[in-house]
Amino acid sequence: MKTLIASGIAAVALVSSASADVTFTFTNQVWTGFNFTEAYAAGSLTGTLTGATVNATLNASTNYTYADDLCIYVAGSPLALGGALQCGGFSNLNATQRYGWANGASNAPGTTVTGTVNFTTGINMDAASTLSIWIGNGYGAAGTSGTFTGTITLLGVTAVPAPGAVALLGLAGFCSRRRRA
Repeated sequence: MKTLIASGIAAVALVSSASADVTFTFTNQVWTGFNFTEAYAAGSLTGTLTGATVNATLNASTNYTYADDLCIYVAGSPLALGGALQCGGFSNLNATQRYGWANGASNAPGTTVTGTVNFTTGINMDAASTLSIWIGNGYGAAGTSGTFTGTITLLGVTAVPAPGAVALLGLAGFCSRRRRA
């Protein structure tokens, strides 16, 4: 019984001590102007968001969406102006903090946007449990769109494990214990 409890504690510790970065991957993702995908829903990340790394390519562009219009926006749901953070994107979403990518200022297919931005003020995702992470096209002119392939890594945060994942790890420990008995 002590081994079973220790296995469960070890499983929970293993899950909660995972790497403190999460990566959102997208392939041939089309975002029109001011169109965003909720990459991480409110409450699904823990830790302090301290920065972001982008490594993406603009595959196609309509009406001047640039590679550096790829945008991370931290705000509540439903999506609205005045969020906590905007990184990337030409158009101003009136976020409390706003950053731009260091490169990618072209709409030519094949243009890359790469690099890391460290935020002046980190966002404690545990305390800001109503905020979601949105990724999309931060250029809001009419008729714009961009097709992107790549990754965005959010620094300092970890995905909260689903309750089922923790239960499965505990069950795996229980099953391995039962086999040896």
